[in-house]
Amino acid sequence: MAGFLRWWCVLCIVEMLLACGSAPLRAPPAAASAPAATATGTALLQGKSRWVPVDWSELPGFEQDGLYEAWNAWIRSCERPVAPFAALCADVRRLSIAAPQVQRDWMRVRLQPHRVESFQGEATGLLTGYFEPQMDASRTPGGAFTVPVYQPPASLAQRKPWFTRQEIDTLPQAHAALKDRVIAYLADPVDALVLQIQGSGRLRIVGADGSIRWLRVAYAGTNDQPYRSVGRWLLDQGLVKDASWPGIKTWLAQNPQRQQELLWSNPRVVFFKEEPLVDGDAAAGPRGAQGVALTPGRSIAVDPGSIPYGTPVWLASRGAQGAWQKLVLAQDTGSAITGAVRADYFAGSGPDAAELAGRLKQPLQLWALWPK
Repeated sequence: MAGFLRWWCVLCIVEMLLACGSAPLRAPPAAASAPAATATGTALLQGKSRWVPVDWSELPGFEQDGLYEAWNAWIRSCERPVAPFAALCADVRRLSIAAPQVQRDWMRVRLQPHRVESFQGEATGLLTGYFEPQMDASRTPGGAFTVPVYQPPASLAQRKPWFTRQEIDTLPQAHAALKDRVIAYLADPVDALVLQIQGSGRLRIVGADGSIRWLRVAYAGTNDQPYRSVGRWLLDQGLVKDASWPGIKTWLAQNPQRQQELLWSNPRVVFFKEEPLVDGDAAAGPRGAQGVALTPGRSIAVDPGSIPYGTPVWLASRGAQGAWQKLVLAQDTGSAITGAVRADYFAGSGPDAAELAGRLKQPLQLWALWPK
């Protein structure tokens, strides 16, 4: 079963990469900052978007959202709020156990909704998804566990870009720099690639006595090499007619000697740090770019040049993977999340989250809720 789930997670990743290229490569936590918005008539101009003030009645489904999970995500954003929201955080915490209607009434009084648009007036964009993979691992090498998950090397800042994936696997000086930087070992190099694409993950460590411990690894940097999709590499080489998972899996089964070549086609390597799981909340996600723990189904990755970290956002999306009309928090970003109306939906961890994230690609509308 573990092997099936591992391959399924990879399936979802490949589909996501090829369909929309949206899997976020985690950025380091950054302090939130207020938007550099200037009034132009009734609209506010952001760096990459235009915000148009609207009435609350424009937000579809606003009266139906239960708000509880979103409010918990908002409380987390209050750990590192942007300046306009810091003044509201006492109320946000006080209202954490209030009825949804009380919370909605407070939002109407203190916030102004703005429809997020491109400078050309386009208000419909793209929603994709990402997740936190779960994988078996070992603290020590041996048996099937031979693929290292690395911390950043001490020389990372001294050499930019750092060694490529192939050089890390083959050059003695790269091996020496990473000798004492291993966090854990995985059983499959493709798993390691999946972990790096997602930027964080939960590792299931089985001790010698049979005890099980969960360890979270979070983004800590990259080798500054360009990211290349392995699925796109297969297509460009003419090795498969399409890069669906069945095609890739068949190709790998028929060409096991070329697996390393496939992996080396992506020179980027992500390094990790250990991060404790949030006490009392096993569902909480890794820390996003805002520096707070992500909430499954209520945290989104955005382009911070369009929507600042910590902003509550009303999200509306309908497509093959579901319909959502809900309050979310802008708490993360990703290298492929760019533009005005663009978001990546944090689906959580495990195989169900992997399935949703891998298939999610549908139209999106966003409304930023900003203090009056």
